[in-house]
Amino acid sequence: MTLKGKTALVTGGSRGIGRAIVERLARDGATVVFSFKDDKAAAEHLTRTVAGTLAVRADQEDPASLEALFEPVAGGLDILVNNAAVNPRAPIEQVTAEEFDRVMTVNAKYPLLAMRRAAALLRDHGRVVNISTLSTAVPAPGHVLYVASKAALEQCTAVAAREFGVRGITVNTVSPGATDTDLLHAVNPPEALRQTAALTALGRLGRPADIANVVAFLAGPDSQWITGQNLRATGGLIL
Repeated sequence: MTLKGKTALVTGGSRGIGRAIVERLARDGATVVFSFKDDKAAAEHLTRTVAGTLAVRADQEDPASLEALFEPVAGGLDILVNNAAVNPRAPIEQVTAEEFDRVMTVNAKYPLLAMRRAAALLRDHGRVVNISTLSTAVPAPGHVLYVASKAALEQCTAVAAREFGVRGITVNTVSPGATDTDLLHAVNPPEALRQTAALTALGRLGRPADIANVVAFLAGPDSQWITGQNLRATGGLIL
């Protein structure tokens, strides 16, 4: 129970990687508040089955929802995990100004404002973990908005590490590779996933728990000398 007595806040925690992070942090002893947008049933199921968790609805397209998100941790926070994101696919010639603003708000602006809001609540030696993507290092056609927004988040992470470090607060990025989630299967044909697994040094797709394990390490006491880093949790998809 390395996180016993700690309070964590995880965005996008009702499914996929976010759900695995909530489950792992709670198993390690933390009280975990997590956000969801649409899938209330999944969020409620998680709170019923995992002790010490609380779900809050928050729409990251609306920065005003930060107040409701942070209200349960107003008494103090130890761990912030910015996980929620959107990944609409479109070639550059089809990108609209409205979609640019939406993706940048959800993936970069909202996490930055969450870090700003958390700054006054984080206890000394707290932890911030921002979830990015391997795609910032290996960009693919059709993902320009996702890649650009996550690259912005990575740079916000680096600056925050400098600014928060004086209080012993670490700020790091975790960049998953191909991870076996419903979203991955929704946007990739089976053959592409088989090819990706074959290219990975460990010979398989990642699992949400693989990413949660890395986040748990960064959230715990043994990571106190790691900050401003981007840990690529890819199973060796890129070396």
